[in-house]
Amino acid sequence: MSTSGFRRAGVALTAVAVIAGAAGCQGGGSGSGGGTKAGSGGVAAVSPIAALRTVEQKTSGAHSAKVDGTMVMGSAMTVTMNGALDWADGITGAMEMKYTGGTMADAMKKAGGNGAVKARYLSDAYYANLGDALAAQTGGKHWIRYGYADLSKLMGASGDVMKDQMQNATPDKGVKALLASGDVKKVGEEKVRGVSATHYSGTVDVAKLSEKNAALSADQLKAFKEQLGKAGVTTEKVDIWVDKNDLLVKKSESGQLKTGAFNSTVFYSDYGIAASVEAPPAADTVDFTKLMNRQAAGAS
Repeated sequence: MSTSGFRRAGVALTAVAVIAGAAGCQGGGSGSGGGTKAGSGGVAAVSPIAALRTVEQKTSGAHSAKVDGTMVMGSAMTVTMNGALDWADGITGAMEMKYTGGTMADAMKKAGGNGAVKARYLSDAYYANLGDALAAQTGGKHWIRYGYADLSKLMGASGDVMKDQMQNATPDKGVKALLASGDVKKVGEEKVRGVSATHYSGTVDVAKLSEKNAALSADQLKAFKEQLGKAGVTTEKVDIWVDKNDLLVKKSESGQLKTGAFNSTVFYSDYGIAASVEAPPAADTVDFTKLMNRQAAGAS
């Protein structure tokens, strides 16, 4: 695989973290947390802003969940994923992804892969296993390590955005965005994979984000605006579904990035699940920066 090919693969694989948000996917249902006790209980009994403040706190405090969903980023990728993530201190956990369309899937097929990727998120790095076919091009090592500190050096401003998303794309970010927008409405009661949920919707206009309603300080709001701005996001439609325990069970986001239109649908379930993960064996791992240097030396 050429150096440019590995660079493109690295960009796409690190971008996938948006969905664990982002990142950037999750399943319906939940297992912890108490409801808002006003009226009949749960988020349905209070105003949208008050309800979402409780949802943000409960979801943030739950720390972990099973995740599954789908993300489309313009012509770059269509990817499905599932796994378990912990956000008690940044993002850690393991996910399995399948690239089914876009230039990323095409590049993986040309390189001999089938679009399947196993991923591990640790505090300092993201690890990707692209299978046996691509391991043949990395000296037989299955795992590629992408150090978060290296992303800025490799990709500049876009690397800064990806680094932040990989480390901080927690499920409650969508709730915080709606709170900061001030544009939130209750759509109604719906079923999400058999679970009764309250649907909220709003449009996030980056230029109009305000700390008035947000669960964010002035500095946090400034950083949040900068993150969206670097990604080229000006407006974003966000829909969330919340169960009777004030926990997020589904999130849908759509908008426009510098690289094209994006949309994602993510489901959350089994809150509080153990999602610990270890780095792959060093003997089966190659660092992306070393791989880049090796490829560059071979091409010169």
